[in-house]
Amino acid sequence: MKVLSTLILATAGAVMLAGSSFAAEPTKDSLATVQENISDGKAVLVDVREEREWDSGHLEEARLLPLSDLRSDIDASSLKKRLPDDRIIYTHCKAGVRSCYAADILEKHGYEVRALKPGYQQLLDAGFRKAK
Repeated sequence: MKVLSTLILATAGAVMLAGSSFAAEPTKDSLATVQENISDGKAVLVDVREEREWDSGHLEEARLLPLSDLRSDIDASSLKKRLPDDRIIYTHCKAGVRSCYAADILEKHGYEVRALKPGYQQLLDAGFRKAK
C-alpha cells in the first residue's frame, strides 16, 4: 500500500511539474513600464481572449489575437502580418493564464514577449483605457 501511495504521489507531482513548464512566466515589468513602452512605440499590447470577450469590452491600445488562433498552428507569415517583430509584445487575457500560454507560442516564433498577469479588469483599474 505504501509503495502504491508513493507511486501515485510521484506521478501526480510529475504531471503537475510537466503541466507548469509549458507556459511562459508573467513579466516582472510594472504596469507603468508597460504603459510607457506602449505609448513610446516600443511595445504592442495583444489581447489573447476570444472574439466574443473582445466584443464585450477591450482596451483601446490592444490588438486582438485569440489564443485559439495561436494554437491552430498559425504560420510565421500570418503572424508577421498581425504583429510587428521589432517591438516587445505584451499579452493579456482575463486572468493572466492564457497570456502566458500565448507568450510561449509567440516566443517560439521569435518574438520578444512578456505576458501580463493582471487581467482585463485589473488593467482597466490600473488606468488602461477601455475602447469606445
